[in-house]
Amino acid sequence: MYKSLLAFLLLAAASLPAQLQPRRPVVRASGEGIIAVRPDQVKVSVGVTTQARTAQEAGEQNATITNQVLEALRGLVGQNGEIRTLHYSLTPVYSSSPGNRTITGYQANNTVEVTLNNITLAGRAVDVATAAGATNVVGLRFTLRDPQPSKLQALRQATMQARTSAEAIATGLGLKLGQVLIAEEGGQVTPFSPTRLAAGGAATPIEPGDVDVRAYVSIEAEMVN
Repeated sequence: MYKSLLAFLLLAAASLPAQLQPRRPVVRASGEGIIAVRPDQVKVSVGVTTQARTAQEAGEQNATITNQVLEALRGLVGQNGEIRTLHYSLTPVYSSSPGNRTITGYQANNTVEVTLNNITLAGRAVDVATAAGATNVVGLRFTLRDPQPSKLQALRQATMQARTSAEAIATGLGLKLGQVLIAEEGGQVTPFSPTRLAAGGAATPIEPGDVDVRAYVSIEAEMVN
């Protein structure tokens, strides 16, 4: 009977909830790191829009012009980038007369994106594409081929900021920062996109800005006396 009672007491002690154990106070803080980096890659998106009486005519006209644009861009890109199709659509065009919604023709849209590892060719890409028949410039983004080194730098910056904030909170409460219990990260690369393209005579002037690489870190740490 004595052994049974002892075993019962040991089992009861082992099953006490962890909440009964004293827990040190904790502090939560976050930090942000921003690294401005000169871009080494640019993505230029151009589109070809054609309209004709029938869907076949609109598609054929669009294909002819788009092939001209692609050929011109390939000559510019060479081995220093790539070209891909972003979007293609062929849709009916309706009359604008109230109460008379009839098809008056068809419109074809083809959007291609050229990626250049030489950012000085951004303006030239716009000029070459429009000269070959592109009807609109859809977008232009300066970015990084490998953002990882800059992201690590931003993470270190964000971590230091989060820890400094946590230490300030602990000090304000008359305590010291103890062991870090949790650390979580997040981040993003923000490409630079010019708001306007100044199409000029000889060449389209485009000035690349810095790319922002951002990192976010949240920590939870103990506070000690």
